Amino acid sequence: MKIAIIGGGISGLTFAWYLQKAGVAYDLFEADPRPGGNLHSWTTPEGYLLEVGPNSLQLSPELEELLADLGLTDQIQDAAAVSQQRYVLRAGHYQVLPGSPPALLTNGFFSLKAKWQLLKELRLPAGPSDTNETVAHFFRRRFGSEILDYAINPFMAGIYAGDPERLLLHKTFPQLAALEQEHGSVLRGLAKKGKGAGRRRIVTLSKGLQTLTDTLAARLTHYQPGTAVKAIFRATDGTYQLELASPQGLAAVPGYTHLALALPTYALAPLLEPLFPQAAGALAAVHYPPMSAVYSAYDRAAVTHPLNGFGALHPKVEGAYAAGSIWTSAIYPQRVPAGQVLFTTFVGGAQYEAAATEPEDVQKAAVHAELSKFYGISGAPRWQGRYFWARSIPQFDERIVGAHAAAATLEAENIWSVANWRAGVGVPDCVRHARQVASTLSAEK
Repeated sequence: MKIAIIGGGISGLTFAWYLQKAGVAYDLFEADPRPGGNLHSWTTPEGYLLEVGPNSLQLSPELEELLADLGLTDQIQDAAAVSQQRYVLRAGHYQVLPGSPPALLTNGFFSLKAKWQLLKELRLPAGPSDTNETVAHFFRRRFGSEILDYAINPFMAGIYAGDPERLLLHKTFPQLAALEQEHGSVLRGLAKKGKGAGRRRIVTLSKGLQTLTDTLAARLTHYQPGTAVKAIFRATDGTYQLELASPQGLAAVPGYTHLALALPTYALAPLLEPLFPQAAGALAAVHYPPMSAVYSAYDRAAVTHPLNGFGALHPKVEGAYAAGSIWTSAIYPQRVPAGQVLFTTFVGGAQYEAAATEPEDVQKAAVHAELSKFYGISGAPRWQGRYFWARSIPQFDERIVGAHAAAATLEAENIWSVANWRAGVGVPDCVRHARQVASTLSAEK
């Protein structure tokens, strides 16, 4: 067995790491000289440590074990205690979003009507199982429009860059669909499942999340950065040959029994089209909305809001410009110079696509104006920066169904998919899935 891995993001690197530990022969090819894909930490000359991709991680058991394996445990840094509070824009002002179903009933955030609908959910029968049901339809059906608009909608925009009216429940929250079918009431099921379970730690790494992928790349014995796969061929014996492009020129490498695809679907589709045109078409259809991250720093004295939380999200019904902001300096104070605060503001995603593609100066000005309005900020920013993703997070809407079906079909051809569009959009999801696939293939050795 010899496996070619195409793509050196967190999924491809983790997959290679576990193959290496199991003694399976592999080659990992990454077109970019920098490993890590979406995990990209940015240190500015002004003294800010920024994350271009994920801003923090949920510390799952698999991720914690990987960090220990790599000797990075001492770099794990917990989010500040205030980060447990999450704010949501309502009626033009930020309010703390209740963090649990009991708190929903006692907190003044939701109306009496919304609280009554929450209580009614305990007695609602389970609806018919429907793999095409959207997140919005599910929450509207069981909890009503207010909870959908002010809790679920901003959450989906902030975490998935998505629109709950399009995202599929069975692909995004399959556990909630299962709870309804098993317990009738989602809340009753959560209560039974949640006994004894604690909230996962929210962490970063002291030198930036890119430390994780940099360390993985440095430990791999058959990692080839700056080497792009230009074409895939299949020999008569069923093995695969890759045409590679690197600074040294074109090369052909034969003899791979398996391929592992660790690229976004839009990059995979052209590679697969000559051999598997139907699968390529399904992969090409997956939607990745554009997104900008706008970073804005201010003197602390210029900001009247206490910034005592993780950040604030903007429900679509509030008509704000941005999807919301993470309060980077509140979560990780050491990432900004003393006496300053830093906002990481997200513009774009599936619900705000037009704003995502506006010129950088327009975005910066609009973000500053909105921050000034909602946070009581006086004066101009000390510094602003921007990072633009033309394609951000894969959307788990109806188009992902065909891509997942294509991935399952390709496994019969010894082609496995290890990427966030297959595993789930979070880093812990990618680590878990890459490890599982590596274990499956290692057993065939």
